[in-house]
Amino acid sequence: MKPEDQLGTGLAELGLQLSVQTQGRLLQYIALLTKWNRIHNLTAIREPSRLVSHHLLDSLAVLPHLHGASLADVGSGAGLPGIPLAIVQPQWRVALLDSNHKKGAFLRQAVLELKLDSVEVVTARAEQWKPAQRFDVVISRAFSDLPGFVETAAHLCAPAGVLAAMKGVYPDEELTQLGSSARVVRVVALRVPGVQAARHLALLQSGEER
Repeated sequence: MKPEDQLGTGLAELGLQLSVQTQGRLLQYIALLTKWNRIHNLTAIREPSRLVSHHLLDSLAVLPHLHGASLADVGSGAGLPGIPLAIVQPQWRVALLDSNHKKGAFLRQAVLELKLDSVEVVTARAEQWKPAQRFDVVISRAFSDLPGFVETAAHLCAPAGVLAAMKGVYPDEELTQLGSSARVVRVVALRVPGVQAARHLALLQSGEER
């Protein structure tokens, strides 16, 4: 199946209706990632079909569970999930945060080429960054365990905002380790088209005054 057909089918399964132009920008991002990946090894996934399923659709599967107008992607890496979410929600204020300068260079190029005018790239450690405005959603994908995520990134979250951690299997042990540092809003089981492995989204609120 061609990547554009796979993307269209996957979006339909997720219940997301996106314009042809928006789908084109998602595929443009994957093409740019593939180009840079030949030299900079930004992702271990190289097959076009898996790039669509494990990067684009995996990132967009969380969309129905995110609310607000601003998002910080902590440990963004190659821009996942932040860039797909920013493409689909151009009205959001998005920050892509990663301390790796090589990945930061790719993120800046992607933001430029994809004309993501509401996206900021921050090359810094999450715990050291003090944004002028905090975010409605602070999200991570394969960044750290839940206690580490809360400790590192809770200060980026607006008072009524949520910390959203993308996980594989249900994170039983990590949830018990949170203690009073965060309140679990809910943990959502996700089904990502083309991905057989388990996927979950843990939504948390910090238990501390910031």
